[in-house]
This record gives sequence, C-alpha cells and structure tokens, in this order.
Amino acid sequence: MKLSCETVMSSHQDSCQNHAPLLQQLQMLANQSRAAFHTPGHKQGQGSPIAVVELLRQGLRADLPELPELDNLFTPAGVIAEAQHLAAQTFGADRTWFLANGSTCGIEAAVLATCNPGDRLILPRNVHQSVIAALILSGAIPVWLPPVYDLEWGLVGFPTPKAVRQALETYPEAKAVLLVSPTYEGISGDLASIAAIVHQFGIPLLVDEAHGAHLGFHPDLPASALASGADLAIQSTHKTLSALTQAAMLHLRGDRINPIRLSRALQLVQSTSPNYLLLASLDGARQQMAVEGQDLMQQALDRSDRARQALSQMVGLRVLSIEAVQAAGLGTSLDPTRLTINVSGLGLTGFAADEILHQQLGVTVELPALHHVTCIVTAGNSDADIDRLIQACQQLSQIAHPGSPNLQANASQAQAGSIATPPFQPAQPMIKLQSIPILETISIPDCSPRTAFFAASQVRPIETAIGHLSGELICPYPPGIPVLLPGEPITGEAVRYLQQVLASGGMVTGCADPSLATLQVLC
Repeated sequence: MKLSCETVMSSHQDSCQNHAPLLQQLQMLANQSRAAFHTPGHKQGQGSPIAVVELLRQGLRADLPELPELDNLFTPAGVIAEAQHLAAQTFGADRTWFLANGSTCGIEAAVLATCNPGDRLILPRNVHQSVIAALILSGAIPVWLPPVYDLEWGLVGFPTPKAVRQALETYPEAKAVLLVSPTYEGISGDLASIAAIVHQFGIPLLVDEAHGAHLGFHPDLPASALASGADLAIQSTHKTLSALTQAAMLHLRGDRINPIRLSRALQLVQSTSPNYLLLASLDGARQQMAVEGQDLMQQALDRSDRARQALSQMVGLRVLSIEAVQAAGLGTSLDPTRLTINVSGLGLTGFAADEILHQQLGVTVELPALHHVTCIVTAGNSDADIDRLIQACQQLSQIAHPGSPNLQANASQAQAGSIATPPFQPAQPMIKLQSIPILETISIPDCSPRTAFFAASQVRPIETAIGHLSGELICPYPPGIPVLLPGEPITGEAVRYLQQVLASGGMVTGCADPSLATLQVLC
C-alpha cells in the first residue's frame, strides 16, 4: 500500500519534510541523456536563442515582478507593448497578446469575447479540454460537428467546408466557429474555404493553433491560420518554437472581434502575477523566428524528412503521410515536422511502444495512442536526436521481426559504440483496438457543459452509469481530447474505449476514480 506524506509524517516527520520529490525528480530528468521528440520546442535548450539562455543563467535574479521598467501585461504601454507589436508583425496579426497561462487561457478568452451565455458555438467534438472549460465559463452551447475518423490509424480528421456550412445553415444564430488546426498529429484541412464560408454568415473564425506556431515560416509548411483567413488564432509558442513551457500568444486580425472585450476576458483568466521569464521567452522566440525563421524551419524539415524515410523502410512500422491523410479524407495538408508512427504491425500498442522507447532506449515521444506514437521535430532537435530515433525504432522493430535486415545495421552500429542495446522486456500481447466514440451528425447536448458543471452528481458503478449524464470531464491525456463531457450521455462504447486505454497503459484524467470502477453522474 502506498503511504501518503501525511501518514509518513506521523512517525517520520523530519525525514519526510527533508525530501523534495518534485524538485529532485526534475533535477534527475534534466541531467538525463534522452532524445526529446516532445514539447517544448527548444528541446532542453538545444534550440533556445542565446539571449534567452544568458537570461536563464541569471536564474533567480531575473525572476522579477511588475517593476515600472517591465511594463504591465494587462495595461501594456512600454516594453510589453513594444514586444507584442513586433510579434504581431512577425506572425501576420493586427494585434498580439502575450499569454503566461498557455493556450488554455487564450482559448477561454476567445470564447468569452465572442459568446454570451446561451449563445451557440460551432466546433468539432475533438477539441482540447480547455475549450470545454471555455464553454463552462462562458455558458455557450456547443454545436458539435461530426468529425472524420479513420479506424486504421485511429485518427480524427479535419471538418470539411460542407460540414461547417451545413452547421451554419442549421444554426444561423451561432456567434462563432472554433476549429483545431493543425491537429495533434499535424493534420489541417481547407481552412481558407471554411473561413470564407464563416465570414458569409458575418461571424468570426477562431482557431486553436496550439501546435502551429511555426507555420508560415517556410513555404513547405502548411499555411498558418491567419494567412488562411482566420480572425483569431491561439498558438502555444512553447510547443514548436523556443519559448518556455506555458508561454503562448493570441493573435487577432480584422474587426469581427472586439479587442477591448478580448482584453477584459484575458484579465479574467490570466494570472495577475505573470512570470516575466515566460514573457521574455516569447519575445526571444519571436526575434529568433523573425531573423532566422526560414533557415531554422529548413533544418527541422530536413531532419524530419530523413527520419521519415528511414522509419518508412522498417518492417512493422508505418509513418503517416500526406497521401494517407488525403486518401482517408482526414484533411488536405500534413505538417511534415510531425512523425506519426503506426506500431500496430509490431504487435504493440502505442502505449507499450512509448514505454519501451522512453524507459529502455532513451527516446521520448510527445503522444502515445492506441495505434501509434507521434514525435515532434523542431529546430531544437539535432542530427544526433534523429540518429537516436532511427536506431531506437530499429530496435523496436526487432521485437516482432528479429530476422529483419534492420537487425544487421543496428548490430553494427551497436558494436561501433554509437548506441546502447538494453535488454527488452517481453511485450504485452496486442489487444484488438476499438474505435474512439465518434458523433455521426451535427448535434447539441441535452445539458450544456455549464449547467452540468454546477449540477449535483452522485457516484455509480461504471456498469450502471451507462445511460446517465456524465458529471465528469474524462479524457486520455495527452492529447486531452475528452471522451466524456459533463452533461453528455455515458455510452457503453465510451466506457469500453476508456477501459481499453487504461488497460493498454494509457493515462485517463478527469475522473474522480482513477480505476474507472465508478463514475460521477448527474442526479
């Protein structure tokens, strides 16, 4: 039985308080040798601007509050105002706001700025949980778009212009449309056509572009949301560029959204004590991209392409391609710096592959899922990182295919001392993968997320909870896309999917009972 710190303190108070578990674990990981294919984009400082590196070396001396010389995030008139103006120029916006609470607060503010309680907001069901928080805060009613889903890859695609038009014609009173572009796996759709349709109805297009801050800095990358006609885009500058974790930007273009209301909304959801190291890292990331952006993106593209070609030749592995995306109807473009690797052919789930890669081979991916793992390649990744990813996947391939030609190449590299060859633990047998529950038609929930959030709930065994309205927001994380929402009917399909994720080694968040033996349902 695992003891809490409170329990231990009763007999070993001094020893418990001398322990700093989070601090010590972070120190250990910071000194560990790994190839990072996850956020943040600077990859443990490898891609950080020199000026930011020098600032962070000063550490605590630079951890300062809102001194007169440092301006104020909520009423900027000095250096923050100047930095945000330069960012707007760099990213193609009319106005930019720095965010110290991540894209989450930007998404919440965007919905608060465009929707009143009871207003309709059109959006796909595969939104991040921060959008659900925005619905709860604003009282807006979601109009869910039916997404495209590919069972073979286990991927949700991008809504079509036809689906968006149909939703707008069915609910012409909607106040805005919110889309995710690109998706976690880098999939985008015909955003320009959708923007034109949305604007025909006189409302703004909001885009959760958390994974697309780098778009627009190279001709071989998909177009950015603003360049495609979006009115507002929220970017996690830390995910694919060099800002520090939690540092993000909100970009506004055009006059369909009131900037004063947007600023007021940001004051509700941002900290009144923003970390100036985060804000400074945003300024540094902007400067870096304004001066070196295309060259840095070329490096990332070249390295990603080298990895893609090598992985595509390995037995049992498949790498998501633009051809596969288009053939499945998932979208029209694919960010080539995202490597989504299907490991089903190895008899592994993505969760099992992720565990082996991370714990035994020193390669950490961004997103494990039932079918695949997804790697983020940024300007912060080195050639050595790519070598390590290729070599690790060669070893992973040997689990199911020991006679593969990859074995000889891998063995020679190991003999040369370029990689380690730790012993593999036996892989768990592959289970039959189930489809994620997907809506089939445009729909509005019977109970709004806000109403459900404030409603009374009770605990039920999971078997008897089916058919009741969920009192919890439950989702595998990452990517943070909810499978159950407050006020949404609990289906057997959703329960089986969550149980499968848990049994496969995935993480399910938001549930009061982590074992999923019980669920909270509305009374």
